[in-house]
Amino acid sequence: MGASFLVASRLNPGGICGGVEEPVGSLEPLPEYVHWDPRLSVLPELMKQLMCSEDLVGARHFLWDTGDCKAGTGPPAGVNLLDTSTIHGDWGWLTYPAHGWDSINEVDESFQPIHTYQVCNVMSPNQNNWLRTSWVPRDGARRVYAEIKFTLRDCNSMPGVLGTCKETFNLYYLESDRDLGASTQESQFLKIDTIAADESFTGADLGVRRLKLNTEVRGVGPLSKRGFYLAFQDIGACLAILSLRIYYKKCPTMVRNLAAFSEAVTGADSSSLVEVRGQCVRHSEERDTPKMYCSAEGEWLVPIGKCVCSAGYEERRDACEGERAVWGRPAGLGLSPGGGCLATGGHCGQHALGGNSIWEEG
Repeated sequence: MGASFLVASRLNPGGICGGVEEPVGSLEPLPEYVHWDPRLSVLPELMKQLMCSEDLVGARHFLWDTGDCKAGTGPPAGVNLLDTSTIHGDWGWLTYPAHGWDSINEVDESFQPIHTYQVCNVMSPNQNNWLRTSWVPRDGARRVYAEIKFTLRDCNSMPGVLGTCKETFNLYYLESDRDLGASTQESQFLKIDTIAADESFTGADLGVRRLKLNTEVRGVGPLSKRGFYLAFQDIGACLAILSLRIYYKKCPTMVRNLAAFSEAVTGADSSSLVEVRGQCVRHSEERDTPKMYCSAEGEWLVPIGKCVCSAGYEERRDACEGERAVWGRPAGLGLSPGGGCLATGGHCGQHALGGNSIWEEG
């Protein structure tokens, strides 16, 4: 199914006549919207190769049906609101109390620099150490996801910590309509979950720099205010937070049953379906009201209704088309019964290079 459309472009005559594949950067776009028929005999594979290039797929001002392209099949379902792996240096998070979490720069197993927040007060009981993110605008999302990458030490690998060392931590969130600065209180936060490690490291792992990385994802919502904070509560673990990615999901743009559906943000909970009404594509009309439902995972479900092509047009891939496109005939020139151009003595080919060489009728 075509995800977008591209316009045919004017090719450099020297490149085509010399059999040289012109780089995408040398293509000069035509000013008008035109349509390329893959059944035309003039270099269809070269045109397809150029039009399926990563530089062109997805450009909204083009009209090429990219259904056969291997790349550019649509935007990803996840939209990042925060990704600490892209931040160089300190993340600017709030810690409380002062002797709890520490901001530390380290290197990973590949000796690449990374930033972490760490805590390891395993010798003392009743730990209550908080690490709070910066304020995150929710960007219209009603449910977001937190992907946490962390390492945690095995309590049995440390002597003298029996009864005080923990192997879990808690995740909380707080909604607000503005950045509250440092004035947030523990009692304002709502608990999301208690998180444990699938793998914990030991002293032997430290000796060989073996990083046993854990990745956990938790949903957060429903959200209604302009933004929110996440917070990590340490209760006595030896723990390092390596990265946090907060994102939301959406269903990508799609054409189904000749109806175009715009991208839609998923609902507020894990079972919600968001109803979206489609708009009939050009030269089509509603038979039954087209609808689909955007699931919590960012997938379109339950297509209902459809559009049909108007009289004089036929369905082809997700579009309604009239008379087939013709190669090499400028607008206003007719074809003779034998296939030649009436105005040029039957030599349509002379217009194929350097001019507006592809267009659509109908």
